[in-house]
Amino acid sequence: MALVAFDFDGTLSQSDMTVLLGEEAGVGDEMSGLLEQGRRGDLGVGESLRQRVALLEGVQTRQVDAAFDRISLRAGAADLIGDLRRSGHHVAILTGSFERGVERALEAAGIAVDDIVANRLVVENDALTGELEGPLLEGKKDGPLGEIATRAGIDLGRAIAVGDTRSDLPMLQVAGTAIGFAPDSVVEQHCDVVVTSIRRLRLYFEQHEIVDLPEGEQ
Repeated sequence: MALVAFDFDGTLSQSDMTVLLGEEAGVGDEMSGLLEQGRRGDLGVGESLRQRVALLEGVQTRQVDAAFDRISLRAGAADLIGDLRRSGHHVAILTGSFERGVERALEAAGIAVDDIVANRLVVENDALTGELEGPLLEGKKDGPLGEIATRAGIDLGRAIAVGDTRSDLPMLQVAGTAIGFAPDSVVEQHCDVVVTSIRRLRLYFEQHEIVDLPEGEQ
């Protein structure tokens, strides 16, 4: 049994939750700009996230729901997660984005995972306060990954981490296998494997007998 830990935004999902929320709030361009600064390293992971969430102050919960309804998994991601779990692996999602958004996307896809580690938007009087809370405010995913591995009785050497940006580096660096999902050049340096699609990720898992080949190809 392995521990397979996925990032969410940009990895399992093509969208970014803060950008979707920003579009609902009319600040989509500003949100995208801050996101890009974080990806380039011009802003720290935590600072980029805090500045983006601050732009959402006053957004109504109905707008949040509308944004979360637009989140979807990449084609093939739900099947891959299901097959990993059926193969006996422990599947986790670690994201600096928002717990309810992840849950909504999984529910829509009819799939579940074993652990979700994510942040939460603070709400007062049916509106966002512009603040957030949770375990990944600074994007340090290595600690939560280690905690999940300990609870599941799995050595970190048998952990597989899949991510795309600098916020994923802490878990990529401690996992036994680091898989970059279309990463930038900085992240790629820390990856054992690079894939550019869910299909190629699945192929890697099949070739390494982490999931079974489809019937007829065995």
